[in-house]
Amino acid sequence: MARFVITGTGTDIGKTVFAAGLTGLLGARYWKPVQTGIPVSAMRKPSDVPAPFVQGSCTVHANDPAADPASAPESDSAFVRRMTGAETLPEAVVLPDPLSPHRAAELAGRAIPDLPLPEADPLVIEGAGGVLVPITRELLSAELFARWGLPVILVATTGLGTISHTLTALESLRARGCRVHGVAFVGDDNPDNIATIGQVGQVRVLGRLPRLDPLTPESLAAAMRAGFDPQDFA
Repeated sequence: MARFVITGTGTDIGKTVFAAGLTGLLGARYWKPVQTGIPVSAMRKPSDVPAPFVQGSCTVHANDPAADPASAPESDSAFVRRMTGAETLPEAVVLPDPLSPHRAAELAGRAIPDLPLPEADPLVIEGAGGVLVPITRELLSAELFARWGLPVILVATTGLGTISHTLTALESLRARGCRVHGVAFVGDDNPDNIATIGQVGQVRVLGRLPRLDPLTPESLAAAMRAGFDPQDFA
């Protein structure tokens, strides 16, 4: 079974780009359970918009503020589809404010429901933000990952500060019972930082994805093939 949870040491580190690359590399489906910072009106295809909340469903969407879809940010699922052509599963929760899920839900006047795993394999699941981002005020991301019981891939940068950030994230995951599959790096090559994290953190280094300019489906697929071994995800 090839099902992985992708999380990061922080925001804006390339986690979604790596998640897209891994989705393409494995020929997997992609799921972003909680998407914040996207008005529902910006999800342009009917299939992008989650169904209204119904009994037995895990879907909630917030009040949709007036927004210009053309200027709205792209959802992570839409980005993954654009980069890979992969099938993406509907988000369980879409919230307009670009905040931690717990706060975005509070501002929208909504409660985030349980997030059961979908029946899909292979599957790449991308968490919201970093390891300890609150899903609710009672549930941290790492606690949700532990509940799912799936292997977790930690995405980290290669530059200054990454050793402390990555080791801290690894300890946080393990302390909450998560099964860490390995670390995937994004950024310029930095052999000592990468090796130090692998050694001190006693964690498998899965590979490195360079910053891509231009970032295209072709350049992403090529970089993933060059930087990662599919057998590490078998």
